[in-house]
Amino acid sequence: MTDTGLSPQEFRQTLGRFASGVTIITAKHGDQRRGMTASAFVSVSLQPPLILVSVDTRAHMHALLLQDDVTHFGVNVLSATQRHLSDHFAGRPGPEDQVPWFEHEGLPLIGGSVAQLVCRKDRVIEAGDHTLFLGFVEYSRYTDDDPLVYFRGQYHELG
Repeated sequence: MTDTGLSPQEFRQTLGRFASGVTIITAKHGDQRRGMTASAFVSVSLQPPLILVSVDTRAHMHALLLQDDVTHFGVNVLSATQRHLSDHFAGRPGPEDQVPWFEHEGLPLIGGSVAQLVCRKDRVIEAGDHTLFLGFVEYSRYTDDDPLVYFRGQYHELG
C-alpha cells in the first residue's frame, strides 16, 4: 500500500460526513453477554443474506468474535430513543440493569431496537487496524420506529 499523507484524524473527519445508523454488535461467551457500539455495518448480499461488521482489533469484541466457540453474533439497529445504550456500549456505561436484553436461541439481543439480526460467522477478513466479520443472517426482526443516526460525531434523529 502507498502512504497517502492523509492523517487518521483527517480521514476520520472526512468519514464523519457519512450519516449512518447506530448498531450494537452482541455476542455471548459462556455465561457472559457482551455488546459493542458500531456504525461500521453494511448489507452485503440479499441472496444469500449476508452482512458485514468492521471491528477494531483493539476492541474487546474483536477478541470475543475470534473465539472458535463463538459461532454467532447479533446486530441491533438502535432506535431514536436508545442513545443511552449506544453510549453504554461505547465505553460510557450506565447501570447494567437498564440494558433491555433478550435472547433468541441463546444469543443476546437488545430489546426496543429498530431491527435485530442473528448472524452465523461466515468469514473473517483482516483489513488494516480492523477485522471484517461477514455474517450469514439466520434470523431478522424489525419495527417501523425511527432509527438513531450518527453524523459528524453527534447523534441525530430523523424527522
